[in-house]
Amino acid sequence: VSLLFKGLRFRIYPYKMQQKQIQHSFGCCRYVYYEGLAFRQEQYECGNPIGYNETWRLLYKLKHDGEHNWLKDVDTTALQQCLRDLDKGYKNFFNKIAKYPKFKSKHNHNMSYRTNNGNYQRKEQLIMIKGNYIKLPKLGYVKAKITYNDIDGVIKNATISQVPSGKYFVSLCIDYEDKIYNNNGGMIGLDVGIKDFCIDSNGNKIENPKYLSKSLDKLKKEHKKLSKKKLGSKNWDKQRIKVARVYEHITNQRNDFLQKLSTTLVRENQIICVEDLNVSGMVKNHKLARSISDVSWSKFFDMLDYKAYSHGTEIIKVPRFYASSQICSNCSYQNTETKDLSVRKWICPKCGTIHDRDINAAINILHKGLEIRE
Repeated sequence: VSLLFKGLRFRIYPYKMQQKQIQHSFGCCRYVYYEGLAFRQEQYECGNPIGYNETWRLLYKLKHDGEHNWLKDVDTTALQQCLRDLDKGYKNFFNKIAKYPKFKSKHNHNMSYRTNNGNYQRKEQLIMIKGNYIKLPKLGYVKAKITYNDIDGVIKNATISQVPSGKYFVSLCIDYEDKIYNNNGGMIGLDVGIKDFCIDSNGNKIENPKYLSKSLDKLKKEHKKLSKKKLGSKNWDKQRIKVARVYEHITNQRNDFLQKLSTTLVRENQIICVEDLNVSGMVKNHKLARSISDVSWSKFFDMLDYKAYSHGTEIIKVPRFYASSQICSNCSYQNTETKDLSVRKWICPKCGTIHDRDINAAINILHKGLEIRE
């Protein structure tokens, strides 16, 4: 049995003093990150590249110089974690997998900080769940909406965050033993689309809920009200929160749909074949960008990947340039006329089979996936 990490996210309801402490922690972490980044830039320009250890010493000096005593009021592991994140950002930049670290803005409405549980073996852990409360360093017990009755594993760290709508959340990283759940042993090919979210090789079509499109009128109305408020005023901030809540509602609807569909698929199937789509490239098409972002294929494929592992399901990705829509799934004849996306049904000139474009593509994806697997 191997050890893995999983994340659980709960909404928390801190009282006023706890909210002040959280906001103070956000500010201190942002300040320490800012100072660490500025120090590293300065040293690099002087021909003296530095790492985490040097920025940690800088933090120690700041906390004991008499001018930054307020840094002692927050969880010290959270401040150290900021510097570790900064160091990781530099390493990712030099490895060419991320952009250069940026200075954090105090006007960002999506804020967070992370703290560690420390020694897992201690009798009283720094981060723990008791009933409907979560114990957090410097905050004590915070009321929470616990959605899991039984949490197996040890809590490694916690990320406390505030989203633009003003709500507070805690995300727990849990060290747990890997468990493989059963699936029903099916085999399926999936063809994703915009009109229908996905079509499977069994002929089922899952309608695209189009949550963003359905809420556009409400979004426009709330944005229009926001534009008439004085920037930075209390009324502007109240209206900003209303706009943020509309976006949050859309995101929650979409995530709920994707979670339920991906869970159903991995529970029912042993093999799932999908296209290896270049979603980031497709979004560059300005005519389809909003629709592709709304349908959220990338998040759906990510959910399939991590859920498939725990259910013993195999995800097979078919090459993106495979002509799944042009090939007859019955006789393998390739009909180039179906390159035209307006052709939704066609008859195979060779065997006479009548094809629904999307179902035929899903069947071909399954066949190609099984071929790759062999």
